[in-house]
Amino acid sequence: MDQQYDVIILGTGLTECILSGLLSVEGKKVLQIDRNEYYGSSTASLHLNQLYSKFKGDAAPEALGKDRDYNVDLIPKFAMASGEFVNILYHTDVTRYLEFKQIAGSYVYTNGQISKVPTSTTEAALSPLLSLLEKPRAKAFFEFIQNYDFTNPSTHDGLDLNTATMREVYAKFGLESGTQDFIGHALALELNDEYIDKPARATYEKICLYVNSLAMYGKSPYIYPVYGLGELPQGFARLSAIHGGTYMLNKPVDEVLYENGKFVGIKSEGETVKANLVIGDASYFQDKVKKVGQVVRVICILNHPIPDTGDADSVQIVIPQNQIGRAHDIYIASVSSSHNVTPSGHHIAIVSTLVTNPTTDAESEVAAGLALLGPIVEKFVHVDDLYEPLSSGADDQVFISKSYDATSHFETTCADVKDLYKRITGVELKVEGKVAKLKDEE
Repeated sequence: MDQQYDVIILGTGLTECILSGLLSVEGKKVLQIDRNEYYGSSTASLHLNQLYSKFKGDAAPEALGKDRDYNVDLIPKFAMASGEFVNILYHTDVTRYLEFKQIAGSYVYTNGQISKVPTSTTEAALSPLLSLLEKPRAKAFFEFIQNYDFTNPSTHDGLDLNTATMREVYAKFGLESGTQDFIGHALALELNDEYIDKPARATYEKICLYVNSLAMYGKSPYIYPVYGLGELPQGFARLSAIHGGTYMLNKPVDEVLYENGKFVGIKSEGETVKANLVIGDASYFQDKVKKVGQVVRVICILNHPIPDTGDADSVQIVIPQNQIGRAHDIYIASVSSSHNVTPSGHHIAIVSTLVTNPTTDAESEVAAGLALLGPIVEKFVHVDDLYEPLSSGADDQVFISKSYDATSHFETTCADVKDLYKRITGVELKVEGKVAKLKDEE
């Protein structure tokens, strides 16, 4: 392994694999290493025995079915159908390695019950989410959002969304607190209510992303890869391999090497490999990151659909913080055999939230979400620290990705990819149209 590369990448998480693919396409000589025996790092999808081995240290019971019928995500995220992540997939042509299916429904928990997020004017008229008196006010709000043009003040109705807060916008239309919860948390997918007193433009853009994604397919704004999220890093790894990228799994990193404060290479199992720069997740650079929080995720195996979702084969449920007296929203993401991630008759539901009180039992943080699932066959609880890099990487040529946050989609991951790409290359990542046509493997 004593060779010189342009880039060494540590970890095979989605962020690292996207960058590996992009840089390989541009002609960089890339070596990617992962200490794990599987692709994906913290964005992997595990077979049943791998899941039991990781969290319980023993083999899975035979009653749950065949090991490889399961592809269980370690983190729960869906792709917004018209979001930046899908743009990156099309730009790199990685879509040809993957098959996606729509998530059947988007739900929100309000007033003690699960309600479907309306997907049409007919559903909105019948939805229990809004009272009879509230519906015309909500209609006026959505018409305002739909018609708003930042370049045309006549559409602003006296509100400049660059400076006006969402609190001011809600007040303008007289929207009730429950409607605000629905808009801010089920549509804009804000993690908490801090957004209300910030300029409204960011929330406006998130609502537009939801609505535009919903318009793509109709049932929900979310799509999800068949065989699980672990297919995503593998797709980008394949892209990199076509363009000369080298991969090594189950390969420890014994030492990161520096000269005069700059990265020069790594040592692994007695061998040294050199490169101009390194990209990696926080687990490889604990001395160069800061902890910014924790997220708890509970992976649950069910033998039934989630109650009150119309027996949907896949759903997302948002529980707004105000509805349960928490500081952060709780998310439930559920998929099933329709997505080739479980055997027939089983579902995977992952309940997650940002940790509010690190001293409490982790399950208590998501108790309100677990209570909505019905009987649980098995559950796996894990709490992950969230890290961010201490520096840009310009001085030491060490470029570290952020941890995968509690958001329910990949938009923040894409923002991190684009930020890293600019710091590494000095230019903006543009994902307009596809890269040069790739050659298929022989």
